[in-house]
Amino acid sequence: MSNLRESTPAMTDIVVIGGGVAGIQAALDLAGHGMHVHLVEREPSIGGHMAQLDKTFPTNDCSMCILSPKMVDVSRNPDITIHTCAEVESVEGEAGHFLVTVKKHPRYVDEVACTGCGDCIQICPVEVYNRFDAGTGVRKAIYKPHAQAVPDVVVRDTEHCIECGLCYDACGPGAVLHEDTEKTFVIEAASIVITTGYGIFDAKKKKPFNYLALPDVVTSLELERMINAGGPTGGKVKRMSTGQVPKSILFIQCVGSRDIPAGRPYCSCVCCMQAIKNAMLIKEKNPAMDVTILYMDVRAYGKGYEEYYERAKTTGVRFLRGMPSDILPDRDGMVLQVEDTETSAVHTLRPELVVLSVGMEPAEGGAALAERLGIACEDSGFIRVANDAVDTAVTTRPGIYIAGAAGAPRDIPDSVASAGSAAMRAWITGKRMRSA
Repeated sequence: MSNLRESTPAMTDIVVIGGGVAGIQAALDLAGHGMHVHLVEREPSIGGHMAQLDKTFPTNDCSMCILSPKMVDVSRNPDITIHTCAEVESVEGEAGHFLVTVKKHPRYVDEVACTGCGDCIQICPVEVYNRFDAGTGVRKAIYKPHAQAVPDVVVRDTEHCIECGLCYDACGPGAVLHEDTEKTFVIEAASIVITTGYGIFDAKKKKPFNYLALPDVVTSLELERMINAGGPTGGKVKRMSTGQVPKSILFIQCVGSRDIPAGRPYCSCVCCMQAIKNAMLIKEKNPAMDVTILYMDVRAYGKGYEEYYERAKTTGVRFLRGMPSDILPDRDGMVLQVEDTETSAVHTLRPELVVLSVGMEPAEGGAALAERLGIACEDSGFIRVANDAVDTAVTTRPGIYIAGAAGAPRDIPDSVASAGSAAMRAWITGKRMRSA
């Protein structure tokens, strides 16, 4: 390992951990106020979960049309340094004088020489599970997470690479490396902003729904990748079993949310609106398709959300209040029963595609990161704020702030707003150091 030191004399750099939309917004806000920001992201590209989405509610605007310009702004801003394939290993010091040790994992590609042309990707013969497509597509052993990745640099997956040598020959600049090493470096920072986002509830834990056992039971994130025009199916919703367009789709809400047996008693905030959005998008393309949403309560709490919910009804989306029984295989596909809790009528449904609206949970490795940073977590696993009645950006350790879904389930507008709040808190700490 090599040890490098990145610092400024006044020690007014700020570290933002997590490169999703909240981290991107925090970095841009801080850079706009004259601070130098180190944006640390463990994935090969910034963008987070928002980069996987097709549209955003309640306007149905293109997700990447909003996010991609921000990603480009981050990459071009001289006051922002992006560290991808990197994780914070330890933090020492106190507010105004942190020493942040960052571990950068090997990419097996020269980030300076790589032009992102994709010649190596086209020639690679290996196809493996694509985590960005949530299992609905594949990628190569050398790849970019998606077409608009930032930085526009490939990464070689040595676990699945068969060392055929084709990518080395195809790369004109010679950017593909045979060997690469893990590196560590230390950043001197006045403050830290945590924007590590969230994870997705594992639908396999809800055994009655037979996720993975029945191919036509998918998660809401898998559906997002199908609906996305840049996804593996080119924007077409298909049955995983036959590849055909389903005649009926059933959404099941609160999978892993408001569910004490599953250990997730909280509401995940976005699931109702995400299901309504995707149901409307499906009905717009396929007006004759039967689309039903099973729910406990529709929580349309934000600006314009209730109107969005009412609009979905006018498009023909059916809302049925009740939670279903087991999803069972049937001669024609699947069958389940549900009691309408408003009328006490029992319905037998035979959908061709079932979508599980899986809830948010703390990001993978979030608890370990919190321990390394010396801050506390809630019983739910999300990072605890010092006093949520006073300020939702301040953690239990002075100088470390939090934004986005790292502290609680949040949608995109709330994540962006919280990022601005945390950025200003971090800026005040940095400004004090600069004035000292």
